Amino acid sequence: MDFDDPGPRPAGPQLDELADLFADGPAALLTGAGISTDSGIPDYRGAGRPPRRPMSIDQFTRDEPYRRRFWAGARVGALRTADVEPNEGHRAAAGLEAAGRLTGVVTQNVDGLHGRAGSIELAELHGNGSVIRCVETDHRFSRSEVLDWFDVANPGFAERHADAEITPDGDAAVTGTEGVRVPVCPACGGMLRPDVVYFGEHVPSGVFAHAERIVGAAAALLVAGSSLAVNTGIRLVHRAEQRGIPIAVINRGATAIDGRPSVRVRVEGGTSEWLGALGARLGA
Repeated sequence: MDFDDPGPRPAGPQLDELADLFADGPAALLTGAGISTDSGIPDYRGAGRPPRRPMSIDQFTRDEPYRRRFWAGARVGALRTADVEPNEGHRAAAGLEAAGRLTGVVTQNVDGLHGRAGSIELAELHGNGSVIRCVETDHRFSRSEVLDWFDVANPGFAERHADAEITPDGDAAVTGTEGVRVPVCPACGGMLRPDVVYFGEHVPSGVFAHAERIVGAAAALLVAGSSLAVNTGIRLVHRAEQRGIPIAVINRGATAIDGRPSVRVRVEGGTSEWLGALGARLGA
């Protein structure tokens, strides 16, 4: 399947309404998991998906079997998602920013695809999964080098489990992990974790302040690919509503703000085709 083929670009009154949001200046873009589905990464809450709760920080730090499953899933997931690339939605966002049409991008995703697509003014609310840090000393490592350490400690494991299902984290649902040896910090032997915000943790204040600045400088807020089920996204919507700027939503499926008076445009559809069409319409 070609995940980066959204088909014919939309046209018509709703595209006109989206373009009109930019009449008074650049907008801020807030994205969620839905913008990455066309890159082959599943959505937590997409249509037809069973309920699934992301990992909590307590599970990761206190439950050793859970931590073994995490690292095993991360390694197999990396094998299966090595060819994941930014899609038209990510590229359109970067193009809109480069053309001066966006004050920046705020994303709830940890996949790093916005940065790889070229977005510059980027606030990653929940961190970036490509960075691994030591809990004890805050030493930083790349995800790829830590997964190489996993291979040394668990030779052949990834290949034996290569057909495991990929999860919305970009990892894999791996079983049979009882004997897995987890990677540790080579400097101190401490616990390693992805530099992301898990359930039970707070978005770092500096990161959220950056997101607020992006929204605060905008003449409108465009939400793309998010159901807004996570509090951090809703807080930014509230900031936009307090300023009285218009809001537009592009999403497959219901969102937490459907029907609110502040939502001027509500598009039921995919982010790749709609952001691509919007970028073309605005000359970005």
